[in-house]
Amino acid sequence: MKNMATNKWVIDTTHSEVEFKVKHLMITNTTGKFKNFEATVESKDDDFTKSKISFSATVDSIDTRDESRDNHLKGEDFFNSEKFPKLSFESTSFTHKDGDHYVLSGSLTIRDITRPITLDVEFGGITKDPWGQTKAGFTVKGKLSRSAYGLQWNALTESGSVVVSDEVRVNVEAQFVKVQVAETVEAG
Repeated sequence: MKNMATNKWVIDTTHSEVEFKVKHLMITNTTGKFKNFEATVESKDDDFTKSKISFSATVDSIDTRDESRDNHLKGEDFFNSEKFPKLSFESTSFTHKDGDHYVLSGSLTIRDITRPITLDVEFGGITKDPWGQTKAGFTVKGKLSRSAYGLQWNALTESGSVVVSDEVRVNVEAQFVKVQVAETVEAG
């Protein structure tokens, strides 16, 4: 028998950000973010490879620094926030690659469509802040096809190029704070 701690971590939203980038007119990137989101991690000890990770973002909190574009993204052509107010992610695995690099796999739900997604993660480490809280940091990056989630609106330019690319790049800076530790006993 050995004692193991089950840790619960919650995202520190004041030190985290959830951004995305999409090619506009196929010549530059436009950046947006979700201002309201939540995430939890349940881990065995401080080994995140056996973690359960949950994330959700409020669609109405989308911010691209343009109110007209934000309202379009919240509408039926894209997220349809009235009918689908949140997008969510549930992990299925968190695998160590090498050094501080990991692969996070799970199910991403946007609108009423759930698809598997794989994300690259860089583990920044664990430390105590000046107030004695234990913090863990992660940088998460990945790509997805927006049309695979029903976000299919587009238009063509005079030259025949699309206005908005199908590929969306995701970038998350996540700082978690340990909020609970429970001792468990495992056979072994």
